Amino acid sequence: MHERVRQAPRRVATHQGEWERWAGGTWASLAAMAHEETGLPCDSIDAGLRPSGRRVHTSPTNVAGYLWSAICARDLGLIPARECRERLAVTLGTLARLRRHVASGMFANWYAADTGEVITRWPNSGRRVIPFVSSVDNGWLAATLLVVAAAEPALAEPARHILDRMRFDALFDPEAGRLRGGFWDGKTLRKHVVAAYGPIEQPLRYTAHHYGLLNSEPRLTSYVGIVLGQLPPSSIAAVDAPVRTYRGRTVVATCGGSMFEALSPELFVPEADWAPATWGANHADTVALQREYGLDDKRYGLWGFSPCANPGGGYAEWGVPPIAWLPRGYPSKRRGEAVVTPHASALAMMHDPEAASDNLRRIAALPGAFGPGGFVDSVGIPTGRRAERHLAIDQAMLLGALATRLADGGLRRWFCSPPVSARLRPLVRGALPAQDATRR
Repeated sequence: MHERVRQAPRRVATHQGEWERWAGGTWASLAAMAHEETGLPCDSIDAGLRPSGRRVHTSPTNVAGYLWSAICARDLGLIPARECRERLAVTLGTLARLRRHVASGMFANWYAADTGEVITRWPNSGRRVIPFVSSVDNGWLAATLLVVAAAEPALAEPARHILDRMRFDALFDPEAGRLRGGFWDGKTLRKHVVAAYGPIEQPLRYTAHHYGLLNSEPRLTSYVGIVLGQLPPSSIAAVDAPVRTYRGRTVVATCGGSMFEALSPELFVPEADWAPATWGANHADTVALQREYGLDDKRYGLWGFSPCANPGGGYAEWGVPPIAWLPRGYPSKRRGEAVVTPHASALAMMHDPEAASDNLRRIAALPGAFGPGGFVDSVGIPTGRRAERHLAIDQAMLLGALATRLADGGLRRWFCSPPVSARLRPLVRGALPAQDATRR
């Protein structure tokens, strides 16, 4: 039986109706993104949820988010078990036939959501796309396939069949002890190194960089690779954990100071529960510093900074510079407009449900910020502009975080089987040094 993550019953009871309303709207947007024939979600959809407002492309991360969202929707009572099973089956059937890199079994970064074809020409512009295999994107998908296999036993075999071909050692540089960002399945003019790892016999063009920060989303890929027996446990200790001190708190830095980097792996792995003195303190302080930066330092009136769609169009990275590894971090404001994204506050609910709920409530009260598909992807301050779109991965993060509070631990309930917990718990506990409680 899988682990059950402890909840705070009083808080759930207090906020349940509100959280369920947010979850229902969020699922509506995710359901609208999925193509009926392929079961692949588009990258985003407009706020009106029109089929014509779907973007053409998708990624392994988007597909993962849709799969886990269907399970969350079932566990939250938003859809019946039969509908969830049917949706999962369609998507798994498409995944089984998608073109992959043969030697590694890994998925390309971009597919056409309506046909499942690998994208080699970018929609609209026609710009050539060299297929790229991403360590992080495949990590999200592999973690979700483990969740599907546990949450829907009738589909365990097809989920495992897809997963069994995926080789994360093909992305791991044993000399550095770290994951590469990925590799191009073809010639590229970008900076790269030629190498062959794991099962790879013919050298590939890998990214020149490794993933070198512990407090960032690639650690979920490391967790999955370790669980599958394809990466050494030492790969967790091989990455860096630089710290930043801000407002009297010392936290492990993320690359740009965003909420997504710090907290997204916790949707699957209960780091704070397993290591309350280290990860628990660090995550709680990260949330507190995001809130204090937005409310006390910058006086925006709102907080929650993470990469998202821009008000008015496009996409950008947003964060809290004082807690970033990059010298300047991701900005919270550009050209006189600060941008907050609801999925950042939803992730924060795992550590401060009262403050995060209050922030989401104030965002929802803004004109046009919450509609038939739930929260739009971002809002601008003080302009009041908003992104008139829902992004698949951000909506999936939002729904996954709500399920963590409302549905018996959410995705963790399914991911953390006894064998997974036995492998990961000691690594999570030992990943960070003990922190001084007086600094908080």
